[in-house]
Amino acid sequence: MVLLMIRLSSVAGEGGGGDGGAGDGEGGEGEANSGYLGKRLVKASLALGHETYVLNREEIGVDIEKVQMLLGFKEQGAHLVPGSFNDHQSLVKAVKLVDVVICAISGVHIRSHQILLQLKLVDAIKEAGNVKRFLPSEFGTDPARMGHAMEPGRVTFDDKMVVRRAIEEAGIPFTYVSANCFAGYFLGGLCQPGRILPSKDSVVLFSDGNTKAIYVDEDDIAMYTIKSIDDPRTLNKTLYIRPPQNILSQREIVETWEKLIGKELHKSSISEEQFLASLKGQNYAEQVGLTHYYHVCFEGCLTNFKIGNKGVEASELYPEKFNILPSIITCAAIYKMIVPSLLMSCFSFIPKLIIKGMINLRKA
Repeated sequence: MVLLMIRLSSVAGEGGGGDGGAGDGEGGEGEANSGYLGKRLVKASLALGHETYVLNREEIGVDIEKVQMLLGFKEQGAHLVPGSFNDHQSLVKAVKLVDVVICAISGVHIRSHQILLQLKLVDAIKEAGNVKRFLPSEFGTDPARMGHAMEPGRVTFDDKMVVRRAIEEAGIPFTYVSANCFAGYFLGGLCQPGRILPSKDSVVLFSDGNTKAIYVDEDDIAMYTIKSIDDPRTLNKTLYIRPPQNILSQREIVETWEKLIGKELHKSSISEEQFLASLKGQNYAEQVGLTHYYHVCFEGCLTNFKIGNKGVEASELYPEKFNILPSIITCAAIYKMIVPSLLMSCFSFIPKLIIKGMINLRKA
């Protein structure tokens, strides 16, 4: 879990993201305990010139990986601030240092589900009285649109709504970020639950595989989250990260993978009824994640609505280029050692950085 706190720089604070407008299991549901998204948020904050603070929680104890991650933040220029969710005054003292608070606490049941721990942070922000924007840990499906969600997966959305209500009742300025599906969790495994690497032989499609979802690169999620923190257009609104070119069906993802490896996969399908029946006998955490998959991959909950006046869309506010299908491309480079020039001719949208990485991989 990473608690990121930002003191807005004068450069970033003047105009901020406003100038840019001129031009869920659900693997992406929240933050893994490893700092999966949090470390990217820290990097993006520093890259955009913000004075960045990270809570150094005593609870991490002798978890060497987390300690090393925190030291890495410090080396990059972030400030480490001591504090604990079990010590209210330490949280108050920490948030008094900053203008913006971003929480990336875990909402993934296969690791740890700690969403309601943010209520302690809400209390601290309310007492401190100086925070200009709070971004709670969301980053997945918009919980406000999931009142119909199935048990047991709905607990994720219900808990996030509890936190939202507490924020709004306390009068704390906010931005909620709905980033949909983390590309690293979904694309690499061709949307197969429990897989992050794709098969070269077969794939199971959800129904006909044509339901659309939204897959966003984790670095993009972090960058556009940080861009939003001082943008008046995102104040007290939901920021949806849903660039049109990242709205894809599972079948389209599979077809892209097939082109990359030069081979057609054997395809089978699982019906909605079969998928729901498969939940029986799974443990609780797996059922939570799989019900999120159901809503995304069968119901199409990420794309079956229009953004209303309570939300804004990131790629419209900040029209910079988004990364498309990075996980699949990376896997293709590993499996196939694809010639970069061929990739460039077939997929002109591939970032140059990925192409460069493939060239280096071939030389290794």
